[in-house]
This record gives sequence, structure tokens and C-alpha cells, in this order.
Amino acid sequence: MAATTALTAGTWTLDAAHSEISFTVRHAGISKVRGNFTEFDATLVVADTLEASSVEATVQVGSITTKDANRDGHLKGADFFDVEQFPTMEFRSTGVKGDEENFVLVGDLTIHGVTKQVELDVELGGQAVDAFGATRAGFSANTKISRKEFGMTWNAALEAGGVLVSDKVVIEVEASFVLPTE
Repeated sequence: MAATTALTAGTWTLDAAHSEISFTVRHAGISKVRGNFTEFDATLVVADTLEASSVEATVQVGSITTKDANRDGHLKGADFFDVEQFPTMEFRSTGVKGDEENFVLVGDLTIHGVTKQVELDVELGGQAVDAFGATRAGFSANTKISRKEFGMTWNAALEAGGVLVSDKVVIEVEASFVLPTE
């Protein structure tokens, strides 16, 4: 039996001012570097069942920031994202596993011109009407990817062994959606 959704059915728009897409990657094997993207958009279609619902998102990769201009420039270049050739990263859901409060969102993630299936662990924060009368829903999601699987293989060997940049990247999403009034 299909799980009914805890949200109001309809097409929801992302409230980017109250949302964030960030990542973490291990640097030099000893510390973590965090960054985020400041320009992105998404649409959530809530159907009568969780399984029939979907989400699509687009991130402007050139909006990456790690609080270091030189590193950001390197990440935007051909060694990593190559934003001139691949200006966006995109996600399209293809399925859902679990229940309406904690579920796995399955979808196709395209980065650097390569599309791979990923699974995001998602937690529904809830649905509420805010002080201005807008109906909102909040989600937290995360996944781990291999950057090499997306064609981003640049690295540098360390004198003590290991490499400068980890292959594993943790992606975290905090998303706030608004249901437009008719």
C-alpha cells in the first residue's frame, strides 16, 4: 500500500532565502573543508502518495563558495567542476523509499556532465502556515558521493602519503518550500 503524504498536494516552490546546499570534503587527510552554493532552485510536486511525488533541482555551480577565493577559482576550473562547460548540477527524483517523515529520495544527479543515481536520506521537518499566511514545508537531506564517479579526478599526492582531496564528498541540503496561493 502506498504511503500517503503528510503534505498538502500541489506544486511547491523553493524559498532559497531559507534553504542551503552545502558540502564537506576531507582535505590533506586531516581536516574537512566546507563549502556551499549560493544560487539554486527547485520545484517539489506533492501528489496524493509519497511515491507519486517528485522533486527537481538545479544548482549554478559557479556560485560555489568555500571562503577562499583561490580555492573557489580552482574548483570552478577544469580540474574540478569546469563551470564554463558544465555551468549547472541537476537532480531529478526517480523514486522514494520509506515513510512520509523519514525516507530515501532516489534520483539522478548530474555533475560535470555525468549522471549517476544517488540516494538522499531525507527528514521532513513538517508543514506549517507562517506569520504571513504562507504554507511552508521544510526538509533536511544528505548523501555521500564519489567525486571520481562524476569525472572529477584531480588530486595531489602528499609527502607523508595519501592525497590532498578526499574522493568522498558529503552533500547536505536544508530546503524550505512554499505552496503558492491560487
